[in-house]
Amino acid sequence: MTLNPTAFLSDLFKAAVGAADPMEALKGNLPQAPKGRTVVIGAGKGAAQLAQAFETLWDAPYEGVVVTRYGYGATCNKIKVLEAAHPVPDAAGITAAKALKTAVTGLTRDDLVIALICGGGSSLLPAPPEGLTLDDLQAFNEALLASGAPISVMNKIRKCFSTINGGRLAELAGPAPVVSLVVSDVPGDDPGAVASGPTVPGRPALADVLEMVQARGIALPQRCMAHLRKGASEPAMPTPNTTTSVIASATLSLEAAAKAARAQGVNAWVLSDRIEGEARDVALVHAALAQQAANSGFPYARPLVMLSGGETTVTLRHKGRGGRNSEFQLSLALALEDVAGITALAADTDGIDGSEDNAGAFVEGSTLAKMRAAGLDAMQMLQKNDAYSAFDAIDGLFVTGPTGTNVNDFRAILIEDV
Repeated sequence: MTLNPTAFLSDLFKAAVGAADPMEALKGNLPQAPKGRTVVIGAGKGAAQLAQAFETLWDAPYEGVVVTRYGYGATCNKIKVLEAAHPVPDAAGITAAKALKTAVTGLTRDDLVIALICGGGSSLLPAPPEGLTLDDLQAFNEALLASGAPISVMNKIRKCFSTINGGRLAELAGPAPVVSLVVSDVPGDDPGAVASGPTVPGRPALADVLEMVQARGIALPQRCMAHLRKGASEPAMPTPNTTTSVIASATLSLEAAAKAARAQGVNAWVLSDRIEGEARDVALVHAALAQQAANSGFPYARPLVMLSGGETTVTLRHKGRGGRNSEFQLSLALALEDVAGITALAADTDGIDGSEDNAGAFVEGSTLAKMRAAGLDAMQMLQKNDAYSAFDAIDGLFVTGPTGTNVNDFRAILIEDV
């Protein structure tokens, strides 16, 4: 059997993204229409596509507003689509947050809120608490992104710096019931962690978050640290009437990719859908497992593709270009320099790796040789957090454009006979 490795891995990525298609995800998960108004709200990098699919499937009156990242919009008939900055919030996000608050204000028990939530919503809905400004939130987000903290920790912290997240938007919607339909991009699929849970009740105390920040040595701006130290309690709010469903996730997408691989006669080994950790270190573990499989035929014979999901992190040491998937790949290339017959793809299922224009990158046997021929030192580029530039120089970037969904990272390592 002869495979085109990069085409094969691209097909697996398409299968993974297809399993999280908004139309398929929403089918069978929409509630019954209410007696009163149906108000649709949403946030995340795939929110516009979810709204578009909702309009096709819903056969009763509705209205609403969603916010997505710049360039990720989709045409909707009645639902207003707003765009704002990600991963660092901007003034358009402030406007969007106010629009969602307005949309759920003044509802009754006969009304219904349908929340379409996916990854990226935390940054797209900046709503600073009293005493803080957009400038504070921008500095706060930059500090979090540079800290190397896992997404679960970042989103717990974010809930303390918002008047929307941690279920606060659902509280504003009361007494109307809120049905949250969540596309999970977080390891473990905790719906309260996706977009920091604007409609999912539950948030930590400021004092607990302060302890978390200090224990991890996260360098938050001074005004943000003062907010945590203040530890002010919030006014009591009625418990919201909420129902939450995870309608798409990394688990389902990896299963779809594995099925697509087996259909082409390639064994599939799904490692985990919840891998976290420093991207360059996670790559070393994947490299070790790939070499084990290549040398021993365990746990499956070649050809074999190793699949994993989750969300790695990058601790910024320098201000190079690149995201966690391209950094993973550069570290992987270094670890597999002398190993033949292995090709890999790591990419973000939303189509954007960090803040660049690529979804991820490819690694093959000639990757490091090509970089040296281009005058690049791969190890030096890794230390500079400049993986994007390294892969760009050798035409190794994987570019898809926005996919319309987001179920986190996708990693596939193909091991062939040599």
